[in-house]
Amino acid sequence: MIQFAWPWAFFLLPLPYLAYRFAPPALAAEEAALWVPQLEHFGLARHQQGNRRPRWALFWALFCWLLLLVACARPQWLGEPVELPVSGRDLIMAVDLSGSMQVEDFELGGRQVDRLTALKSVAVPFIEHRVGDRLGLILFGEQAYVQVPLSFDRATVRQLLNEAAIGLAGDRTAIGDAIGLALKRAEEGEARRQVLILLTDGANTAGALPPLKAAELAARKGLKIYTIGIGADEMEVPGFFFSRTVNPSSDLDEKSLKAIAETTGGRYFRARDRAELKKIYGLLDQLEPVERQQDVYRPVTALFFWPLGAALLGAVLLILRELLPALRRKP
Repeated sequence: MIQFAWPWAFFLLPLPYLAYRFAPPALAAEEAALWVPQLEHFGLARHQQGNRRPRWALFWALFCWLLLLVACARPQWLGEPVELPVSGRDLIMAVDLSGSMQVEDFELGGRQVDRLTALKSVAVPFIEHRVGDRLGLILFGEQAYVQVPLSFDRATVRQLLNEAAIGLAGDRTAIGDAIGLALKRAEEGEARRQVLILLTDGANTAGALPPLKAAELAARKGLKIYTIGIGADEMEVPGFFFSRTVNPSSDLDEKSLKAIAETTGGRYFRARDRAELKKIYGLLDQLEPVERQQDVYRPVTALFFWPLGAALLGAVLLILRELLPALRRKP
C-alpha cells in the first residue's frame, strides 16, 4: 500500500489560485523602461494579442504543481509486515565490592590476585559474547547501586565492571539490598524474564532487607537467582617462623546463598579458584533463552523522486514550448 509521510502538503494545492485571485497584478507600464501610450505604431499590439497563454499551458502548469505537491507529501510504499523474533536473556550481575574481596587467594597468570581481579578476568569474556542479551550491572557493599541498567550495550557493562574498585560501595555486605534493588528496577512483568547472578564472598552484614526475605519477594515476581560463593578453602599465610594454613572463606554464608537460589528456582555454585569460576560461567551460559514479544517491521520504499522528476520534466517542456517561438522570430 501507498501512504504519504507528510499529507499536510496537499493543503498548498489552492496556492496558485489564491495568488492569482488576491495578489496585485503586475503593471507592465510601471515596469517598462519607456512607456508608449500607442503601441500600434511600433507594431507590438499584434504581438501582445498573440502572447496570451493557451488553455493547455495553464492546465499543464497546474498538473506540474500537483506533481510537485505529491513529491512534497513524500509518498512511500509499505511492504508486507515482517515479524522479527528476538531471542535473548535479561541477565543482571550483582558483584560484591566489600572489603573482603581484596583477599588474594586466586591465581592468575602465575601470580596471586584478589578475588575481584579474578572475577573480572572471567566475567569480561562472559559479557563479550552475550550477543542478543540485555545485561545489567549492580555493585554492592554496604550499599547497593545500579551501575548499568539492562541494556544491549555490552561494551559499557564490560568497561564499568573493569572500573569497579573494592570498597567503592562500603566495606560491609548488603546481599538483601542488592536483590531488592534488582526487583525494584524491574518493570511490571519484566522480573519473570530476568536472571540475577549474585557473586559474593561473605555473609549479609548490612542493609535493611534480609536476604531470605528478598529471595521470597523475588520468587513471587518470578526472578531467578543464581548465587556464586567465591573464595578458596585454604590459603598459606606466612608467619614469623613458619607459615600456617587458614580458611579465607570462613565468613562465607553458603547456607543462605543456597537457600536464596533454591527459593527462586536457581542454583548455588562454589568457586574456590579461577578454573571453577570459569566453569560456572560456562554453565550459566547454557541458560534457556527467553522469547520476547516479536517486533513487526514493514519495509518502506520512498517514491517521491518519481513525481518530482515528472514535475521537473513538465516544467522544462513548458519553458521550451514558450521559448521556441521567440527563438524562431530572431533574425
